Amino acid sequence: MQASYLAEKFALAVPYERYLRTGTGEQQRRWQQVYDAVILSDAQRDLLSNFTRTMKLLVVSGIWCGDCVQQVPLLERCAEVNPAAIETRYLDRDEQRDLSASLRINGGDRVPVVLFLAEDHELCAVYGDRTLNRYRALAAKQLGISCPLGITAPDQSELAATLQDWINELERIQWMLRLSARLRQKHGD
Repeated sequence: MQASYLAEKFALAVPYERYLRTGTGEQQRRWQQVYDAVILSDAQRDLLSNFTRTMKLLVVSGIWCGDCVQQVPLLERCAEVNPAAIETRYLDRDEQRDLSASLRINGGDRVPVVLFLAEDHELCAVYGDRTLNRYRALAAKQLGISCPLGITAPDQSELAATLQDWINELERIQWMLRLSARLRQKHGD
């Protein structure tokens, strides 16, 4: 994917609060319930607050999706720690079919999918639809092939493990950006 294309999509995407307003009252309640349950440790806050290189997260999501309910608020909480370095924007998968068609996972239109972009919209990574710990929790619950509805927030241990998965990926991308020869030359560091 070309940076110019991703820049266009990022410009079309909306901030978290605006994205939430696209949902029904019940959908908004579910997202808020998970958002309110997210607790970052001091070590996680310290790590995120020390990011120096700007990364843009283009989140392809579905306001109706249980997996999105269970994970996307975690990303937003991380971004709030350091908005100068972590900029999030959200797109509805079904409204951006040209993008989501190029992000099919295991033959399906899965969400959430996060495109990690450099400050100039160069693609660094694509991550989704579930983190490893999210898959582990689902497997343990024997949910089968249906998507959970996100009616209740995940238990705190599952939430913490999934949060750490996302933080690990954020850190990986931050190191990628910090060690990038192209960006080091640009920023003189």
